[in-house]
Amino acid sequence: MSREARRLSESGFYHVVFRGINHQNIFEEEQDFKYMLDILKDLKQEMQFEIHAYCLMANHVHILLKEAHLGDISTIIKRLLTKYVMKFNKKYQRSGALIGSRYKSKVVEIDEYFIPLIVYIHQNPLKAGIIKRLESYKYSSFNEYRGKQEFVDVKLSLEMLGMKEWIKAHEKMVENEFEVEGRKKLNEQEIRQIIIKNTNNIEPHKIGSFEIIERNKILRKLKKLGLSIREIERVTGISRDIIARC
Repeated sequence: MSREARRLSESGFYHVVFRGINHQNIFEEEQDFKYMLDILKDLKQEMQFEIHAYCLMANHVHILLKEAHLGDISTIIKRLLTKYVMKFNKKYQRSGALIGSRYKSKVVEIDEYFIPLIVYIHQNPLKAGIIKRLESYKYSSFNEYRGKQEFVDVKLSLEMLGMKEWIKAHEKMVENEFEVEGRKKLNEQEIRQIIIKNTNNIEPHKIGSFEIIERNKILRKLKKLGLSIREIERVTGISRDIIARC
């Protein structure tokens, strides 16, 4: 069966996500993060696209970009991943696929969801429990908006809100998961089985009754597995706000 053709963006904006195969890490050390950013910078200069937000996590990446010409998105991501995976495989003496399936993308419009999407991208390490303050994470575009600009196109977002309101927008956790195309929707039974399999047979509805520290540890693990806040809420009964903040 042939793959469904990607929807092309009239605005030129895309939210791109790619993950390590089987959720494995695609970055092992600091130099790996820096190498991918270097490739991204070089491609941006060569192909003249814009980058409005990014966040590199250990096993997945978010990029909000605007292509210069219709359809450039495929070439941009193909070249980014091909060059990075070749370097990674050579460095760690491995072979085969590193990225799970093909990259996922969603067309983005300049509307009321544009700023929340950027906030969502920046809040990934916060939601994963890696950091307590957004500015302490080195591999996202958050600090470029705060003055340490290198290659991110910050002008549009800051003109929409202004710095004060832009910072304020990041102080509240974004609940919308901004899921991208290509992800199979899971039914409740499938979500339940994933949770049971990865928590030593704990029934999802019991997680909410655990001590806070243990509950939050499990919730963080479920999010790292790729389950959305909405999916976890559906089978555990725990509120979105609690899941987002843990």
